Amino acid sequence: MAAPGEHAFPQDDGEVEEMEAAGSDQDDMEEEEKDDGADKQVYVPGLQPLEPGQELEMDRAAYRMYHECQTGAPCLSFDVLLDGEGEGRETFPLSLLLCAGTQANTALSNRLIVMRMHNLHGIKHDNEEEEEEKESSDEESDDEDDDEDKKPQMELAMVPHYGGINRVRVTRRGEQSLAAVWSEKGQVEIFDLRPQLDAVHNATVMAAFIKQNKEATPLFSFSGHMTEGFAIDWSPKVPGRLVSGDCKKNIHVWEPREGGVSWQVDQRPFSSHTKSVEDLQWSPTETTVFASCSVDQSVRIWDIRAPPNSMLSANEAHSSDVNVISWNRTEPFLLSGGDDGLLKVWDLRQFQSGRAVATFKQHSAPVTSVEWNPMDSSVFAAAGADDVISQWDLSVESCDMSERADGLKELPPQLLFLHQGQTEVKELHWHPQIPGTIVSTALSGFNVFRTISV
Repeated sequence: MAAPGEHAFPQDDGEVEEMEAAGSDQDDMEEEEKDDGADKQVYVPGLQPLEPGQELEMDRAAYRMYHECQTGAPCLSFDVLLDGEGEGRETFPLSLLLCAGTQANTALSNRLIVMRMHNLHGIKHDNEEEEEEKESSDEESDDEDDDEDKKPQMELAMVPHYGGINRVRVTRRGEQSLAAVWSEKGQVEIFDLRPQLDAVHNATVMAAFIKQNKEATPLFSFSGHMTEGFAIDWSPKVPGRLVSGDCKKNIHVWEPREGGVSWQVDQRPFSSHTKSVEDLQWSPTETTVFASCSVDQSVRIWDIRAPPNSMLSANEAHSSDVNVISWNRTEPFLLSGGDDGLLKVWDLRQFQSGRAVATFKQHSAPVTSVEWNPMDSSVFAAAGADDVISQWDLSVESCDMSERADGLKELPPQLLFLHQGQTEVKELHWHPQIPGTIVSTALSGFNVFRTISV
């Protein structure tokens, strides 16, 4: 990963309040009707270069849903806020809540944002469109009204934040929705998101919220790291417990105090790493255990009952910086991605051996984000600096490759899908309440999509 200060994005003037939905744009339909006679081929990044004059075109049939949007200045990091709309929902239209932080050129131009995206419809495939045409006898004006009704919507509740936001992680503690924010000013801050959440759900509240335009005021902040950082994670087992790591190799654990407005931060850092801590993940099953990865090429497992050293480590997990990790929710697996472009799966029962149980080399640039699917323990997704998001399924066997086209047989059998279209992809998350749906952020904005593969 880049050194501190190299993560900033250029400022993008203006703030967009409506989503652009590739999945509902009639212009795409018109373009498809223009048959130039050219053969369409599958393009695999890294396997074949584009010929002069060739252009990539999105295959709409490969997606169940696809939307894109922008928020003004791009966001380096975001997280998904749980809502009350229900679990496992797949019926369109869909809605979701996100919390994100901007990386603008000037410290005073940054915002902490809560986004509500709603009225998100899926992509109609050819057979579905034909059936609708047969059943529909409505007038053309009614069709236009129907298209307008299906236009996706987005509300943004933004508060000024001094300093670019490196990473955002959210949690619920009782009735509170909290955001932990690592910023370039070298502080970790905790914010209560309730005012912003109220605003995105009520137009009257939003109008009053916009008039206030007050700078974000944290419930609590910690300056003890003495430098900036990127690694931070909330415990899924102990509400309010937090861990943060900085670019000088130190890790601190936070314990919530009664009342929900302050934390006790252990001043003794966990300090086995020798270089910048890049990512942290709490165990989904053990309350006192977390994992870390570092520029020192190692992945480590810690127990907060036994500071200050890690209890398990893979000292040469990657051949260069280890940027990101993800802990499987139901299986004893840890996933890591590094500057070497490799994705590695670690079995924690064999972790001390220092050998990954699976290694994949599909990305041609540093891996910038990884995450296990919260609803399918064999599926994960990864993003890279090669502008590609990959989807994988460890349960797929080599014999399942027989039906693939000749040009695709050299790909790993576990590789399900390659998503493109964004520039400088920084972070992705599966939505924990909407099966198969990925949200990703990049220099070019956000994508919200679900492929036919998951």
